[in-house]
Amino acid sequence: MVAFLTLIVFGVPARAEATSPCSGIAVEHSLTPVGNDHKAVSVYRPTKAAGALPLIVLLHGSHGSGGAFLAETSLATVAERHAFMIAAPDGGIAVDKGFAWNIPGVPTVAGSLPKANDRDDVAFIGAVIDQLVAAGCVDPERVYATGVSGGGRMASWLGCVAASRFAAIAPVVGLRAGNPSSTTPAEPDPASCKPSRPVPILAFAGDRDTTNPIAGGGARYWGYGMHAAERRWATLNGCLAVPTTVRLSVEVYEQRYSDCRDDADVRGRITIGGGHNWSVVDDEALWSFFAAHRRVRDPHAP
Repeated sequence: MVAFLTLIVFGVPARAEATSPCSGIAVEHSLTPVGNDHKAVSVYRPTKAAGALPLIVLLHGSHGSGGAFLAETSLATVAERHAFMIAAPDGGIAVDKGFAWNIPGVPTVAGSLPKANDRDDVAFIGAVIDQLVAAGCVDPERVYATGVSGGGRMASWLGCVAASRFAAIAPVVGLRAGNPSSTTPAEPDPASCKPSRPVPILAFAGDRDTTNPIAGGGARYWGYGMHAAERRWATLNGCLAVPTTVRLSVEVYEQRYSDCRDDADVRGRITIGGGHNWSVVDDEALWSFFAAHRRVRDPHAP
């Protein structure tokens, strides 16, 4: 039986559907408090897992929830094949019947900026990772982040402000390199994204996405396009090679920035005719990219 747990953070234990094979995570369990509310984290561990596994932090889109998004993707099937763990938390800001992510200075899909008392989602996600590492479930050198739409923007934000925690990120229809510039919204504000180390990136998008257009525009939280984000990350990662475009199939091409510090290449994979959803993702390619990277150890990192 596959261990599929729902963990409730901030002191309210949840009943799991199966006993976890990780030491320290029992049928009744809670994670370390980091905020002022109660949110769930759905955790998937493959059937024949042994020891500390790689972890993908899976971030839902705005209005969604972690458990529902995990069920919608096929990543659990990929986790069974390749033996990695998935943690899918709920965002810290309630929006309609779901949640959104707290990215400081950036409006949510509801149009309002995060409030001072909204949960610190970077700290929350860090606490989830710490708990799973402490329980012997997760290898801290192989932690990755991906997410769709608002979750892709949150995965990008983790790259900006928590690079020491992640070996690589893969935003889906949501690649960012910081907030849009207040004076030039078609470009990212360099001051808003200063990662502590190079971050390997594989971004997925569709050229028919009208919500977060790859050319830019759209809502106030979007502004600059995917290519501007790629260029900025290539600069941040110290990529030296001339960017190239590789045709992967009739419908998919990939823009690549390589020869980067710490092998932190930047790739943008675009599906022709693809829209604003997870269907633009090749799950096997996603995992293959993640599996090729381990965290470059920072002696000051947790």
